[in-house]
Amino acid sequence: MLESALYECPYCGEEVETTVDLSGGDQTYIEDCQVCCQPIKFVLQVHGEDWFLEVFSENE
Repeated sequence: MLESALYECPYCGEEVETTVDLSGGDQTYIEDCQVCCQPIKFVLQVHGEDWFLEVFSENE
């Protein structure tokens, strides 16, 4: 199940939209910011119908 999510880049501060795949459950992955191309660590937590996305700079 795909969902759209907004996040604020920890490097450039821009608000960016991404798509998350909830069918895989909890996930941690790295993706480059679509604006400044810096690597962002995404932490997706899925709890039934609820889900939470957190983003961190690569050094955090």
